[in-house]
Amino acid sequence: MFFDNIEQYKNSEQCAITVFGMSGVGKTHLSAILRKDNWFHYSIDYRIGTRHMGEYIVDNFKREAMKVPFLRDLLTSDSIYICSNITFDNLEPLSTYLGTPGDPKKGGLPLKEYKLRQEQHRVAEIYALKDTAYFIERARNLYNYKKFINDTGGSLIEVIDLENPNDEIIKILTENTALLYIEGSDEDIRKLIERFKNAPKPMYYRPEFLQKKWQQYKELHSIKNDLDVDPKDFASWGFEALLYDRLPRYKRLAQKYGYIIGAQDVATIRDEKDFNDLMVKAIKKRNN
Repeated sequence: MFFDNIEQYKNSEQCAITVFGMSGVGKTHLSAILRKDNWFHYSIDYRIGTRHMGEYIVDNFKREAMKVPFLRDLLTSDSIYICSNITFDNLEPLSTYLGTPGDPKKGGLPLKEYKLRQEQHRVAEIYALKDTAYFIERARNLYNYKKFINDTGGSLIEVIDLENPNDEIIKILTENTALLYIEGSDEDIRKLIERFKNAPKPMYYRPEFLQKKWQQYKELHSIKNDLDVDPKDFASWGFEALLYDRLPRYKRLAQKYGYIIGAQDVATIRDEKDFNDLMVKAIKKRNN
């Protein structure tokens, strides 16, 4: 969805925008600001963690609880109830389930189990993205929201085919929303990498990319056994490789189908008016 001119955007009574970009660049922060100005906030990660992977996550909690005799007895007698308290701002239950491959003694997962959970996430993300059109209509018809912000995960770029003009996810997003890329500067990227090294979090890798980087990491550190890999160290090393692999693909997606604003500009947004000013600049730049 493109706007022919800035007047079309300014005069739109109904508006739906998909924001995308690397993890930590400000997508959820922007969405939270717009939510205060009566925009419906659809979080792909939240949808994944509740609707499409909720049972996997809760079953994992229960599996751990069953290892503790006291909790096992309460659980099997239906005396306690275990659930996931996932929110827009706290996706820790999803992150914990996805985990990181490597030494179980250091909190890692066996590679086979990690790949299984990665595939579950891939399927769940596709379903959640396909749900976008449904939620736009639901927001309008049920809650009377006229403005809609689709807050995607950093791995959006991993589940689409940029070279396929008939890619189903791209068609759904472009036919129902305007795509907006939040582009980080070199400094933003440096800070993100440093932040990740201090507090690694699980990521989604394309299967072939994961296998390639897994082998490279083991060779680099002369590791033969998968279970000897330090999960935290691999997470940091793999994240940087994944980030630089994604950045040019984010840019191509934006150049083909959307608009671009800078992460530094997003950091200055206080309300809907500030956001609209940035959108107007992005539309002008695209149309010129």
